[in-house]
Amino acid sequence: MTKSDLVNNLGTIARSGTKDFMEALAAGADVSMIGQFGVGFYSAYLVAERVVVTSKHNDDEQYVWESQAGGSFTVTRDTTGEPLGRGTKITLYLKDDQLEYLEERRLKDLVKKHSEFISYPISLWTEKTTEKEISDDEDEDEKKDTEEGKVEEIDEEKEEKEKKKKKIKEVSHEWNLINKQKPIWMRKPEEITKDEYAAFYKSLTNDWEEHLAVKHFSVEEDLPLNISRETLQQNKILKVIRKNLVKKCIELFFEIAENKEDYNKFYEAFSKNLKLGVHEDSTNRTKLAELLRYHSTKSGDELTSLKDYVTRMKEGQNDIYYITGESKKAVENSPFLEKLKKKGYEVLYMVDAIDEYSIGQLKEFEGKKLVSATKEGLKLDDSEEEKKRKEELKEKFEGLCKVIKEVLGDRVEKINPENAIMEELRKRADADKNDKSVKDLVMLLFETSLLTSGFSLDDPNTFGTRIHRMLKLGLSIDEDEEAAGADTDMPPLEEDAGESKMEEVD
Repeated sequence: MTKSDLVNNLGTIARSGTKDFMEALAAGADVSMIGQFGVGFYSAYLVAERVVVTSKHNDDEQYVWESQAGGSFTVTRDTTGEPLGRGTKITLYLKDDQLEYLEERRLKDLVKKHSEFISYPISLWTEKTTEKEISDDEDEDEKKDTEEGKVEEIDEEKEEKEKKKKKIKEVSHEWNLINKQKPIWMRKPEEITKDEYAAFYKSLTNDWEEHLAVKHFSVEEDLPLNISRETLQQNKILKVIRKNLVKKCIELFFEIAENKEDYNKFYEAFSKNLKLGVHEDSTNRTKLAELLRYHSTKSGDELTSLKDYVTRMKEGQNDIYYITGESKKAVENSPFLEKLKKKGYEVLYMVDAIDEYSIGQLKEFEGKKLVSATKEGLKLDDSEEEKKRKEELKEKFEGLCKVIKEVLGDRVEKINPENAIMEELRKRADADKNDKSVKDLVMLLFETSLLTSGFSLDDPNTFGTRIHRMLKLGLSIDEDEEAAGADTDMPPLEEDAGESKMEEVD
């Protein structure tokens, strides 16, 4: 800068260059010219008590501008300083409580945070310590001189072994470029290599692993520079950016999903975020639902999508069935699945805590309702043949149902007549409706069903005693008087405590 430039551009805080910059920008100047107008120059006084600017213009002498931010400044011709040739040097004399800005690490962090992608190179004067290995006699010149005339014939190999080595630390200083990353978003995607994307990702995240995928796009127009929080939040361009960011991210997720291995990695890390999106983002809910993956009764160890589920739906199946629980292992043996499995219907396992919330908002997919397998009063459409068979079974099991009602009362609503245990109980009940073993087995089956459905028993001791009695019966062990006495302590079946209820006993 010339002397007049120093006076005009740095002379007063009121003229920090912002107005001139905005006028130049309106006239068509490049946004990258912001550095020419001194915008933010006076922020230097946040950390410095005195600022000295030395500058040399081709058409003027070298001058020094100096100020302590006390409302005055001086501009003098520089006759004693180091000649710059051309350019500007700024020297900050830091306040006593701001000396951390002399630390190499602090300066590197600042550049990385605020100026990593500035197109101009930023170099830092750094200190480097290296270890150098030398022999003992390498730095003992005087000793060498006194022993110069002594000659001794010894084996060379032996001499090498006998030479003692030692390590010394050398400190050196050098300029290091610290903003190596260039603003690749200013270039066209086809001009950027995979290695450049990788370097950009690692610089941005400090991650040593490779990135999974890249989506490179731009939104036309620039944001206004007079940005306060209020104007930025109300700016239409920002709303466009927000909308496009979400849109492009979803596009990227679908691109990743084309590679099953990559998507499994992605889904493992971000499945909860996608499900939260389904819950909260009504605009993109349908799209996000296509990205969800679950285990199911037919998927084995693989995950399946809702779209794939729909393609496998049985003829006549109108709904998508799912079951929620704490883990895959906990739900895959649930008695609630038996009826659906028998129909050949696939059931999705939803074992994340957030699943119930997200599905509660989704409700349907491609016109198919999502229905819980544990839903009270779950009804499946039956064919005429199935309806006829049900009527026959109802009549066939009428005797057993009466016995069960006597034992359990209102604690059971219906039974599964297709179950082999139920069939055997029916035969025994038909043979002797007062058979004690039938009543014991009915209660045992009920309590076991409670446990497998995740409920707790009101009296586990009685349950254990009943198990032992059934074991003795199965092993044909006669009950002796002591065992009989223990069994008489059990409450009658009709009075067995238990408030827990379930819809179906399998």
